[in-house]
Amino acid sequence: MGNSSKDDSASSGDASAGDVPPSNSSLYSDGEKVLAYHGPRIYEAKVQKAEIRKREWKYFVHYLGWNKNWDEWVGEERLMKHTEENVMKQQTVDKKQSTDKNVKSGRSSQTKAKSSTDAKGDKEDIKNNVSKGKKRKNDSGVEKGSVTVEKLVKIQIPATLKKQLVDDWDFVAEQEKLVKLPRSPTVDEILTKYLEYKSKKDGMAADSIGEILKGIRCYFDKALPMMLLYKKERKQYSEAIVDNVSPSTIYGAEHLLRLFVKLPELLAYVNIEEETMNRLQLKLLDFLKKIRVLSFCQHMMPPKSLKEKARGRMSEKQSLISVFLIVVFLMIGI
Repeated sequence: MGNSSKDDSASSGDASAGDVPPSNSSLYSDGEKVLAYHGPRIYEAKVQKAEIRKREWKYFVHYLGWNKNWDEWVGEERLMKHTEENVMKQQTVDKKQSTDKNVKSGRSSQTKAKSSTDAKGDKEDIKNNVSKGKKRKNDSGVEKGSVTVEKLVKIQIPATLKKQLVDDWDFVAEQEKLVKLPRSPTVDEILTKYLEYKSKKDGMAADSIGEILKGIRCYFDKALPMMLLYKKERKQYSEAIVDNVSPSTIYGAEHLLRLFVKLPELLAYVNIEEETMNRLQLKLLDFLKKIRVLSFCQHMMPPKSLKEKARGRMSEKQSLISVFLIVVFLMIGI
């Protein structure tokens, strides 16, 4: 299952649904078994809950037979009723995808007979095509249907950090607040401190860690504007990153953590031996365990254009609290 853009993902999580009001009744109900598009394929899924978000119905679905990490919010355009007709459509799509995959596999086997010079030229062409964005990609920047689950690197994010990801999303997407920049510590400082820690602990082994951290820094600087920002953060990014300043010297732990969610997709395109990949996974997990002790930002700064809206919401909350207290005092008096 390729990773498609989630309803509230860091790339396009809060896109407006337009001015047309949603229907009062949901097309799909909680617990209903449905068929859902994910990339070019169709999967069986179950609707966990339905909500009106940004003036349209959104559904939180679980793909049957898949890890709950793939659960996501989707719109009605991604779902179909679980009918006999739609199941046949699913089978047709799966058959077509399998056929296309076999054709591609056959072509790749033919290229093995080429000379080393030709093979090198082909690799350069593929590399250039990917870098220029010629292939059809989804919102997260990864070509749909091109990466299998088996090839994705397994990065187990600790539960405390998963909660931080949810809180981070809530601050930006729901409460319309942004991280105050520049952050302290920055991504660059976090990586440097971790390298110092490993150097004292493991000595020479820190050399390989240093190379990995350089790679993380490079991935972060390149990926941040492409797939790690929510829509409401883009203006702040354009104001903060000027004169070729590296994002890793401005942003902090909140955005670095988002990178680890996308990292499996990015590493899937890197030709790494299985044994090396397993060692890399262990090192990344150790890094994540260490950054759990970091103080994630809880003081958020709303964009200037949203300050008045925030004040209005605060006044409403204060009014509700006042009414509640009055009712309590009256009950006590009775």
